[in-house]
Amino acid sequence: MWLFFALLSAIFAAAMSVLAKAGLKNLDSTLVTTVRGMVMVGFLIIISLVLKKFQGFSLHSFSGREWLFVVLSGIAGALSWLCYFFALKYGLVSKVSAIDRTSLIFSIILAAIFLGEAIGWKVVLGAVLMIGGAILISL
Repeated sequence: MWLFFALLSAIFAAAMSVLAKAGLKNLDSTLVTTVRGMVMVGFLIIISLVLKKFQGFSLHSFSGREWLFVVLSGIAGALSWLCYFFALKYGLVSKVSAIDRTSLIFSIILAAIFLGEAIGWKVVLGAVLMIGGAILISL
């Protein structure tokens, strides 16, 4: 099941890149990122309401530690979007996306350091191939 949703995520991310590039032509990348974020908030609230995800929810549903990590994740995501949209405004979708997808390498490293996830030879080989692919695409 996770693989299906991961592939959908990749498809939607690709569509987002192309649609964003088309919409960035004459607009400021920070403003576009902000409006996109507002659209996402509205859309996600509607989805959560339809799926009844707010039932039983209160601000105390999350522990202080969980709030900290959710907020930090939100800030990291916003910074990622700001940088991505700025790069997208001035770069080619294929090149910007290739470099952006090297986030997988950083995810592997950070997950190993902070979450104790194992890094085997297959992961290392895959990461090296991804870095090589990103370099080839971006040249």
